[in-house]
Amino acid sequence: MISGRRILLCVSGGVAAYKSAYLARRLVERGAQVRTVMTDSAVRFLGPQTLAAVTGEAPHRGFFSGPMVSPHTELAAWADAICVAPATAATIARLASGASDDLLSATVLAATVPLVVAPAMHTEMWEHPATRRNVAQVVADGAVVVGPGAGALAGGDEGPGRMAEPEEIMAVLESVLGAGPMAGWRVLVSAGGTREPIDPVRYIGNRSSGKMGIAVAEEAARSGASVVLVSAASLRPGPGVEVVPVETAAEMAEAVWSRAPGCDVAVLAAAVADFRPAAPADGKIRRADGVPSVALEATPDILSGVAAMEERPFLVGFAAETGPPEAAVGKARDKGVDLLVANDVTEPGSGFGTDTNRVVLITPDGSVEPWEAMTKREVAARLWERVIALRAAGTP
Repeated sequence: MISGRRILLCVSGGVAAYKSAYLARRLVERGAQVRTVMTDSAVRFLGPQTLAAVTGEAPHRGFFSGPMVSPHTELAAWADAICVAPATAATIARLASGASDDLLSATVLAATVPLVVAPAMHTEMWEHPATRRNVAQVVADGAVVVGPGAGALAGGDEGPGRMAEPEEIMAVLESVLGAGPMAGWRVLVSAGGTREPIDPVRYIGNRSSGKMGIAVAEEAARSGASVVLVSAASLRPGPGVEVVPVETAAEMAEAVWSRAPGCDVAVLAAAVADFRPAAPADGKIRRADGVPSVALEATPDILSGVAAMEERPFLVGFAAETGPPEAAVGKARDKGVDLLVANDVTEPGSGFGTDTNRVVLITPDGSVEPWEAMTKREVAARLWERVIALRAAGTP
């Protein structure tokens, strides 16, 4: 399954590099998140702007040309699979020897994920004993080699050495990636802070960016789940996640409650307003009319509504607190959740809008498990590991 998965496409310097742009396009269309690495030779055959336009992100070209501190290890850790296409004879030789003198070979050397190699070269080079030895070594090291096929080559030649077609490469990638640990799961996630209108101009809201909920949704898709994200955030997730945009707590409640019965897991990470103006003004409230009095009423309790369903999904709630987690412990018990994730939004690096979070995992029996500070994506990945384990153990 490719949708939601992270594919690192590495392009080396050969005429077949033009096919890499189409391969990247097809991967994106299938819902994959795609990043690219280009060697110095590759940019002579394919403009970096082409891959940037296709994937939405500029290609990585060297150890010192971008903002990453350690690009080869960071890219290797990011990817679910690496695809080298085209793989020239020189590139295959580097991979076989374990050389790390360019970003492509160093990234492959630092990776522990599946590697797909699509050779492309002239027939004489492909059939040379040195290339045969190198290919055999790459395969022995765990890579999957796809192609090459026979056909027209550069300079009018014909014969074996033609890079496999993008559809064939995609089929191999799908095979090596497998279905994912959450294949077949239907997952519902909420994200962002709701906006409750005072008048057509103003609203009651909060500082939630939606980053945590979006990370949860993306990680579920990456693991093979079918994911619906009910979101009040302006940020949008990567490919593989269906988005239902909402604004108010009432809209979010309707969207969540209508979809939850058909889901296996619901993770309600949105910062939903507890109160809303009881009677929003039809027109703009003006200063000249004096200070208004805004009466509030309670919004729907979305979390409790899902917990009360006769056929409810495995339910994970989020609680944004200001201080120790005691209040969240009571919430985990009272709301009927299977897990509650709480964080102190006043703690540096753990509040709204940050890329990091320090959370506490709470179970209905009151057990509290503090997690160290980590990125929100790491929190999401670790949370899904826990949910997968609990469901495997028979927790509803």
